[in-house]
Amino acid sequence: MGKNTFFLQVLASDKVFYRGLCQELVIPLADGEKAVLPHHENMVIAISIGEMKLLDGNGQWINGVVGNGFAQIINNRVTILVDTAELPQDIDERRAEEARERAEEQLRQGKSLQEHSHFEASLARSLARLRTKQKVGSDRK
Repeated sequence: MGKNTFFLQVLASDKVFYRGLCQELVIPLADGEKAVLPHHENMVIAISIGEMKLLDGNGQWINGVVGNGFAQIINNRVTILVDTAELPQDIDERRAEEARERAEEQLRQGKSLQEHSHFEASLARSLARLRTKQKVGSDRK
């Protein structure tokens, strides 16, 4: 590992999303984003649904959408555990739009607090997927 990189592994409940060297990482938090650079202070931090960006060891940006989870940063190694992680090319924009519409409709119907929280999370997930898919799509034009 060079002094300008750190080891990163991003683990979703169903797959290894990324494992390798990283120069920079940006993760979504409940109140914004957190950037992680080499030799970052040690910490454990909660990750919220949203867009994650990483600059790999070869200088290529990789965008993805992650679900809730947490990151552990210790000794220039970052481990991220999230319930879901997707690349933009794996996102079906039509399905994400339909999920957004369903979640918005359920929120309008005023369900129980538990159901309300579930539908808020569904809405956040679908909006993050749409933003990431549209952003990466427009970057390639």
